[in-house]
Amino acid sequence: MAKKKNTVAILLIIAALIALIPLFTLKGAEFGGSDDAGSKVVAQITGTDYQPWFKPVMETWIGGELPGEMESLFFCVQTGIGVGIIAFFMGRFVERKKIENEIENERKQTKQTKQTMQSKQSEQTSSL
Repeated sequence: MAKKKNTVAILLIIAALIALIPLFTLKGAEFGGSDDAGSKVVAQITGTDYQPWFKPVMETWIGGELPGEMESLFFCVQTGIGVGIIAFFMGRFVERKKIENEIENERKQTKQTKQTMQSKQSEQTSSL
């Protein structure tokens, strides 16, 4: 068990370093989003500005661009739903493993009980 804890601790440290090192080594760098980077690559390849294929559904409904607060709200809700789904399945896997271990332990106990009962019966029959 201690080996697992060490492994988890090392992986957490590595993940933290991966997130923090660029912030300190690349001072003044702009970390743009993937949408912006994709648009630039398409413009380089085609030689023309990128034109979206469709307008976002919410922008069509309200007749304009979404306020930044609403985008943040939708992002947080989406994140919460994703975390909930991941946590649900992780919990299911943990509980499944516990149940499998309990069943295995019960099988071992019943097997040991049968063996002890058989040995007692054989002792009783041999003593008669």
